[in-house]
Amino acid sequence: MALSEAPGAVCAHTHLYSGLARFGMPAPAREPENFVQILERVWWRLDRALDAESLRASAFDYVAQALLAGTTTVVDHHESPSVIEGSLTVLAEVCESLGIRALLCYGATERNGGPDEARRGLEECRRVPPSPLVRGLVGLHAGFTVSDQTIRDAGELARELGTVLHVHVAEDRADVEDARRRGYEGPLERLIALGALPPGSILAHGVHLTPDQVRLAEARGCWLVQNPRSNEGNRVGYAANLRHSRRVALGTDGWNADMAEEEAALFRVAGEDAGAAERLAAGRTLVAERFGEVEDRVVREDGRVRRVIVGGRTVVDEGRLLTGDVEAITAHAREQAARLWRRMAEL
Repeated sequence: MALSEAPGAVCAHTHLYSGLARFGMPAPAREPENFVQILERVWWRLDRALDAESLRASAFDYVAQALLAGTTTVVDHHESPSVIEGSLTVLAEVCESLGIRALLCYGATERNGGPDEARRGLEECRRVPPSPLVRGLVGLHAGFTVSDQTIRDAGELARELGTVLHVHVAEDRADVEDARRRGYEGPLERLIALGALPPGSILAHGVHLTPDQVRLAEARGCWLVQNPRSNEGNRVGYAANLRHSRRVALGTDGWNADMAEEEAALFRVAGEDAGAAERLAAGRTLVAERFGEVEDRVVREDGRVRRVIVGGRTVVDEGRLLTGDVEAITAHAREQAARLWRRMAEL
């Protein structure tokens, strides 16, 4: 028997609202032909169908599985257009209850209800209840779903709250092309020009950033987050240019938060040039910028997670979740998933 102890893993970009997808989410009626169609026919339909009960079930299941995998922090980017107000309180309560560390924001967008929808999303970012385990960020979905004014407002709110922006950037060429149509060199330059990137801001994906843009993001003190399984699944390409920054963490973009699986995926697609260990360490530094130094620990026995300690609290022991009934959580999530699929079918 070989025991080892290490810092807890950080999932530096994810979507707790997608947790029910593992319970057999139906395929879209028409096969998507590109990234935007994947969003329109799958994920934007799922997020519109969420209500508070299904959101809570999704978060409970996702967080429980994350802790059992040795992930002690999640950096979440949330959207639920039918239940904006109060949605981050739901997520915060789940994270507090199960004992995971979390950075939370609502990804403001105009894609359903225009500027008013974006305003409501930004206002929800104000309502993250801070605690020893939870901190708030300001979120935007992606530049191509918001106006310049919403981006300006997001930057102003982040500065007012003393926090940073969390946003998808250049995940697909569509985001780059949209920024250029608006008169900017790219989505990164647009965010900078509109004053929306306080140092420490979190830019998810960056697949279609150039080497110079990646260096610019680093010079501005921004974090980039690579999500290899999602990028592969969505057929948007491999974020090869992120190697030009030292501030790159690893996320899952809604896939399960087992960071060993994400690390393996990164090695699979990038080989020895992946820099996986550096990305996992970078995630811990990202979290320290928002929480200060943390001592979350994971003990493994022959590679398997045996004990997880978050903020001094043991939340997993002998491979068993102490803060919730996993079987009950899974059963309820499965029930809520069936409800959610019916709601999606009606959209």
